[in-house]
Amino acid sequence: MMAVVHCDYGGPEVLRIARVPRPSPGAGEVLVQVRAASVNPLDWHYMRGVPRVMRLASGLRKPADIRVGVDFAGVVAATGSGVTRVAVGDAVFGLRRGALAEFVVVPADGLLQPKPASVSFEAAAAAPLAAITAWQGLRDHGQVRPGQRVLINGASGGVGTYAVQLGKVLGAEVTGVCSTRNLAMVRALGADRVIDYTTTDVTRLPDRYDVIFDTVGNHGLGAMRSLLTPQGRYIGIGGGSPHTQRWLGPLPRVAAMALRSLVGASSMTTFVADATPADLASLQQALAAGTLRSQIDRTVPLAQAVDAIRYLEAGRARGKVVVVMP
Repeated sequence: MMAVVHCDYGGPEVLRIARVPRPSPGAGEVLVQVRAASVNPLDWHYMRGVPRVMRLASGLRKPADIRVGVDFAGVVAATGSGVTRVAVGDAVFGLRRGALAEFVVVPADGLLQPKPASVSFEAAAAAPLAAITAWQGLRDHGQVRPGQRVLINGASGGVGTYAVQLGKVLGAEVTGVCSTRNLAMVRALGADRVIDYTTTDVTRLPDRYDVIFDTVGNHGLGAMRSLLTPQGRYIGIGGGSPHTQRWLGPLPRVAAMALRSLVGASSMTTFVADATPADLASLQQALAAGTLRSQIDRTVPLAQAVDAIRYLEAGRARGKVVVVMP
């Protein structure tokens, strides 16, 4: 099969589309023929090995796992012994390292769900990591409740587009921050108010928010905290680019959040999404019901997967970028 791999750390130039052995499902596993896979910032973090502290786990000099991608949607091509939950021919979606490939093996009882019939393979593949990140950020860490005011900084990005919708699902009044070209898109996703960061500095406005979900990290923590209500919550998951914070990444900012949270009733925190079967099942239900939809910037063939990651690194994607298989 063909797959995107990288045998060294570096920019998109280290990626290549190579012919590799097709995996076979073992007991309790499913072989999925991938129809579509999406790219995430996680992919370029692993590709570049940045922040470099992460190489303690991913491989000091070279990547221990050369596979790329995590989100996929496709059709069950084969099942291992003991699998009863799905059958050959079923349309499914989920998360598995190495998703940017023609086939991927997934535990049948793991991060795998039936694809809703009303949702395309591309839309299903776009959702898992970004939508679960938004869900955990708002529901678990933000503890968003009906009637609260929520600010989404980076509302037009992969995570942000889902966060705007999920904020409304949770009953919040949602304000999104994005650039001029994305104002209409973010409004269409359900935002009650949209702020154009090219003309307005959100930190200078008098508004106060119960929850701030920051996917960008482009303002100082003091300025962001000033936007919180006295018991408000700030959740920061983004910040930097492939060319900044190469050694420690967000760790200094995380430490600063913890220190600021020691003073006053408001809190500042970060997290790394931990996708669970239960969260993927909730996502499946939301997609099937139409309460959540994927905003796709563009789809490209597998032959252009390297360009897709290069485009994502530039930070201009409006929603998700999806790779479709031949």
